[in-house]
Amino acid sequence: MPYTVGRADAVRIQEIGIERMDRRLTTIVAADVVGYSRLMEADEAGTLAALKERRKTILRPLAAQHGGRLFKIMGDGVLLDFPSPVKAVEFAIDLHRGMDAANDTLDAAHRLVLRIGINLGDVIVEGADLYGDGVNLAARLQTLAEPGGICVSAVVHDQIANKVPVRFEDIGAPALKNISRPVHAFLATVGRTPAKVDEPLGAARELKKPSIAVLPFANMSDDPEQEFFADGLTEDTITELSRFRELLVISRNSSMKYKGQAVDVRAVAKALNVQYVIEGSVRRVGNRVRITVQLIDGETDRHVWAEKYDRDLEDIFAIQDEVVRTIVAILPGRIEAATRARAENKPTSSMAAFECVMSARLLHHRATRDDNARATEMIERAIALDPRYAHARAWRACILGQAFVNRYCRDRDATWAEVVAELGRAAALDDNDSDVHRISAALAIAGNEFDKASYHQDRAVHLNPNDDLIVVQQGELLTWLGRAEEGIDWIRQAMRLNPYHPARFWGHLGRALFVARRYAEAIDAINRISPLDAGYHALLAASHAANGDTPAAEQHAAQVLKLAPDFTVAANMATMHHRQAADEEHHRAALLRAGLPA
Repeated sequence: MPYTVGRADAVRIQEIGIERMDRRLTTIVAADVVGYSRLMEADEAGTLAALKERRKTILRPLAAQHGGRLFKIMGDGVLLDFPSPVKAVEFAIDLHRGMDAANDTLDAAHRLVLRIGINLGDVIVEGADLYGDGVNLAARLQTLAEPGGICVSAVVHDQIANKVPVRFEDIGAPALKNISRPVHAFLATVGRTPAKVDEPLGAARELKKPSIAVLPFANMSDDPEQEFFADGLTEDTITELSRFRELLVISRNSSMKYKGQAVDVRAVAKALNVQYVIEGSVRRVGNRVRITVQLIDGETDRHVWAEKYDRDLEDIFAIQDEVVRTIVAILPGRIEAATRARAENKPTSSMAAFECVMSARLLHHRATRDDNARATEMIERAIALDPRYAHARAWRACILGQAFVNRYCRDRDATWAEVVAELGRAAALDDNDSDVHRISAALAIAGNEFDKASYHQDRAVHLNPNDDLIVVQQGELLTWLGRAEEGIDWIRQAMRLNPYHPARFWGHLGRALFVARRYAEAIDAINRISPLDAGYHALLAASHAANGDTPAAEQHAAQVLKLAPDFTVAANMATMHHRQAADEEHHRAALLRAGLPA
């Protein structure tokens, strides 16, 4: 039943001022100074004086000339609003040029250079101030602009087309801090910049991520109804890939203009300024549908990965969901491997931060002492390139955690302390990075902090439900919490998401099946791992013992002691994280029954 506002409610609403909230559509300009901290450190008084002088003699007169209004000053940053996007962009262009002219008399170390972001949106008016999503987006877009550049939202770009003397470049929909939805953006560089701006790579890093365009899936069927299915696959793939913050995904509007065209992949990649292109097709034959997907290197026109899916058409939307989940789980890994190959063919000095992270991740997944050491070197190089790269810091914590768990480090206490500290730095830089929360959850599991682990794991799943590492960890956590049957479902889902999953997924599944008392299935899962280390032999010994196969249990117990002569049940159980006392006792009793020393 709909709720209607009565007289008493209306009076209350009037009292608290809700009906007086004024909203309007306006164009917001956000600008700040590049390298402001460096300038202040070098000459605090001189920088402040120069900034105030530029606002008085350049910014305010130009704003008035173009019909704009300065409504907020925040240190080195300012916010203005304009009656139209064209006026706002014309102001930004003139502002950059005015700053350039004022910089001509200064040496490079003292020049004031701006970044500018522009958005057209609905805002809340409160007195002389403006608030709301329209303002926030302009501020976030400003961080993407190059020094001396302008970044505008797609809605602004649509309004200024062919009306301003600057060409803007489509950069797709890069992730924006604290903005959950994709925001399509365009860049232009207007002003002159110093030969070298002494600051972290910052937002420029976003533009150096592996970039990808998803071309419209082709309908190869005679049935025109399948056109909707093909378009749905295209749009859902773009949307779900955009959840991976290490990828820059070109927006639907840019990709869909190639619909129905025979395309040259190299030309498309060049036009959209991307490294990779996805092509796909849908063909219906009778009651079955065949979907093909290809990932292509846009520079070389070389196929990096291809897959084919044949499904019954019982539930076409369920098929669409399944295929999209599989594509978006596999692609980041394929891109990661391809990016690693790119990086290896470049001089070390020219590697971008994201390439170092991708290389480090690939080395980390190999899980050997030497690869862990190399991964550490690569991730530290990424952080040196950009100290504010939250994703890199989260992965440094993960790589150090691997060294801690596998005893690759000399001082385990110091390593653990650094893992905790690095995760704190990552979270402070970007609390919306799914890997920050995934690794935070793993750290909490290791410390038996289950409530904390659940919080971070829930955040990670919400931020990226298609990341197989997040999904498998959800299964692992549920297993430790005593909900092994649920955990099994999540682990199997991770395996479906990524058919190329690492062998350790079988270990997670085997442990969950053991906790669920499904011993024969646990044995089958663990036996898929090769080679087996002492820990897996111990789990097999426990599974066989619990299943009543004493000879097999004793055989695996002997292998445990051969590989780890100092193995004890007590030491092994200290590495487990069972929250339920019954699960812990069940595990301990099975190890002892296998004949392993207490």
